[in-house]
Amino acid sequence: MSKNAKIAAGGVAVGLLLLIWLPWWAALLIVLGVPAAAYVALDPAQRRRLRRATRKELGR
Repeated sequence: MSKNAKIAAGGVAVGLLLLIWLPWWAALLIVLGVPAAAYVALDPAQRRRLRRATRKELGR
């Protein structure tokens, strides 16, 4: 299993646990808010590098 697949599987597991413990809207805020906060925390050069890598992968 690749590293990205392990991360995705862990994210799904955490999301399911959050849905059990919290109301659905709170779990949704956490699931969407954490990646958004991480993206905002990047400096502009890191954001450009991330966008460029994503576009290259889509073109394959």
